[in-house]
Amino acid sequence: MADCCENSACTIEALVKRQSTTLKIVLVINAFMFFVELAAGLISNSTSLLSDSLDNLGDAMTYGVSIYAVDRGARAKAKVAMFKGTLILLAGLFVLAQVAYRLANPVVPIYETMGLISILALLANSTCLWLLWKHREEDVNMSSVWECSRNDIASNLSVFVAAAAVWASGSGWPDVLIALALAAMFVRSAIKVFRSALTELNRPESVSVSTPVAVQFIKRKKV
Repeated sequence: MADCCENSACTIEALVKRQSTTLKIVLVINAFMFFVELAAGLISNSTSLLSDSLDNLGDAMTYGVSIYAVDRGARAKAKVAMFKGTLILLAGLFVLAQVAYRLANPVVPIYETMGLISILALLANSTCLWLLWKHREEDVNMSSVWECSRNDIASNLSVFVAAAAVWASGSGWPDVLIALALAAMFVRSAIKVFRSALTELNRPESVSVSTPVAVQFIKRKKV
């Protein structure tokens, strides 16, 4: 009997299983960091930290729908990517609302809490980025997840910079400005995800490939 791994369906199934396992791990990490950063943001009165916590919540939800999409077809994955793009866009709009509120109610955040939690979040999200690295070009579903994770690193570094600037200036303006920059990053990322998803949706179903890496692997095996 031929080895199961010689069968293309088995190979794709193995890839789907690896994707699902990775997504479950990063989902748990992001859900945990959401609660940590939310509490820290409220305690420290930091708009950028609250924005970062919302990013983690959006990512946790994104990873949840990505788990649903791993064994679906290319068009289904593209539709899920559209949903994820919407979540990213909503996060950006929420941050803009937070910035407007802070402009009307200025306060100097606790920079020590901001710095400490941003470092913890950076470690957590670096772990997620490392786990997702091998999946970043497998399909539109995983590439959109990769986009979210890469944004997390930029967010964490931005919050750390904001904490340092608040400490140096004694003003809450750096926190607000970083939050505004994060909002712009969310909107830009959402547009990128939308474009990738629309490209996949507009592609004829006959040439859509849900797991290109697996297909390439299968072809190499047959040579």
